[in-house]
Amino acid sequence: MLETLLGYLLAVAIITGKIVLIILPLLGAVAYLTYAERKVMAAMQMRQGPMMVGPFGLLQPLADGIKLFAKETILPVRSSKVIFVLAPMLTFMLSLVAWAVIPFDEGMVLADINVGILYLFAISSLGVYGILMAGWASNSRYAFLGGLRSAAQMVSYEVSIGFVIITVLLTTGSLNLSDIVMAERTWWMNLLLFPMFVVFVISALAETNRAPFDLPEGESELVGGYNVEYSAMTFALFFLGEYANMILMSGMTVVLFLGGWLPPFGLEISWLSWVPGLIWFGAKTAAVLFIFLWSRATLPRYRYDQLMRLGWKVFLPFTLLWVIVVAGALLANNSLPVF
Repeated sequence: MLETLLGYLLAVAIITGKIVLIILPLLGAVAYLTYAERKVMAAMQMRQGPMMVGPFGLLQPLADGIKLFAKETILPVRSSKVIFVLAPMLTFMLSLVAWAVIPFDEGMVLADINVGILYLFAISSLGVYGILMAGWASNSRYAFLGGLRSAAQMVSYEVSIGFVIITVLLTTGSLNLSDIVMAERTWWMNLLLFPMFVVFVISALAETNRAPFDLPEGESELVGGYNVEYSAMTFALFFLGEYANMILMSGMTVVLFLGGWLPPFGLEISWLSWVPGLIWFGAKTAAVLFIFLWSRATLPRYRYDQLMRLGWKVFLPFTLLWVIVVAGALLANNSLPVF
């Protein structure tokens, strides 16, 4: 009995240690993604960005965190206070639990489940609830309209993301993310998947409410959108959740389309073979994240009707058609996998 209990406690300690090893670097990455965004946009706009707090402004994310933590959390008098507080916590928690199935390297994954892609799709779909709860619980018309906008936007682009994932599954024959990375794809399969890669990246921008699709936070008409009534750490949780979701969607892009932890273009046989898979995964994720930052500094915000038209009248029929094209091409070349 004692040995069983000790074994159970050891297993819990190991799992807890793995979770901490994932969450702590992720929180650090979220903090310094804000720094990277400000520096990248500053370079594009010919200015300096953060420079004063620490060398090269490297301590600016820490200063921002201390400032938000020290401020007073204000609860609106007429708000539903329990839901008001739970909404940012839900958004932040969902952005973290999704990382349980993301493989950083071969064998380096917390839960290597056979339906990892379905788990990710389910968690990303739940993200809309935090924003809806925040908009409704604030008892503010601006926040409520921002929440409704976000719900319609995220649901619209999740449909396209679902069809994109189907095309990847057709070429790999597995729902396991590690198997998707390791699956061999010929050059014509990668060529067929390239349009879906473009659709996925654009849909990821809309799914994370990032420019040019940041309509739920349209300050010109909604002041601040669904989080207009939030302050201090409750606002910070929404802020952290948004940037964590950016990293998550970039990681999903790397796993589905860019070979995960594998070296690009088959470079494992060259002098770069000594580079660890974790480094390749991080470099690819950073490259996709740069697209998020680049688009914010470059593209103007869409109108809401343009956003809906792109999702329902362009992406939905295109992705549905491309599923048929990919399935037909695989069937014609006897390359359709057996699930």
